Amino acid sequence: MLDNISINEHSSIRIDDKVIAYIDPFRLKEAKHDADLILFTHPHFDHFSPEDFRKAAKADTLYVCPLSMREKALEAGIAPDMLRTLEAEENLGILGIEIEGVPAYNTNKPNHPKENGWLGYVLEIGPQQIYVAGDTDRIPEGEAVQCDIALVPIGGTYTMNAREAAAFVNAMRPHTVIPTHYASIVGSPDDAREFVKHLDRGIEVCLKIE
Repeated sequence: MLDNISINEHSSIRIDDKVIAYIDPFRLKEAKHDADLILFTHPHFDHFSPEDFRKAAKADTLYVCPLSMREKALEAGIAPDMLRTLEAEENLGILGIEIEGVPAYNTNKPNHPKENGWLGYVLEIGPQQIYVAGDTDRIPEGEAVQCDIALVPIGGTYTMNAREAAAFVNAMRPHTVIPTHYASIVGSPDDAREFVKHLDRGIEVCLKIE
């Protein structure tokens, strides 16, 4: 599965396994128009970019977003019958994938208030549970997630920093972690080195951003 997960930049994730799913497509270099499914975690410009999701989309692409950003998705031209919404702790089956909404919010900064209802997602694809945390701090709802692969932000400023993210992952204990949200708008490659330094032994790290 790790070979089937790529990060274009920042938190722009693509999974190609059974179906092709994009999460928060951003700064896409190619217009592949190959997405079966596109998920958005929240409406900030670096996660919800109409220019970029249109590069990924095709005629029958389905979309998932938090309930609280439904109107913004519709305003961007997504057809109502192609859009599904989720709230925290809700589950959705779509295209053979089970999706669970997980809260994503800040605890000590104002950028992602809990009351906005923004999300991360757990995607069950075959036997694998993949957690995409979205823009979040270290929160108990995230630490309670059981998954095989976790993609978590480490760049600080708007999310957890590298040390906080390592503590978050150490509490969660996935098999493998892929750090995101650094070396672009915020953060640097040094954040990845700091993150790895503070991870517990036994948790594998896969770096997709160099």
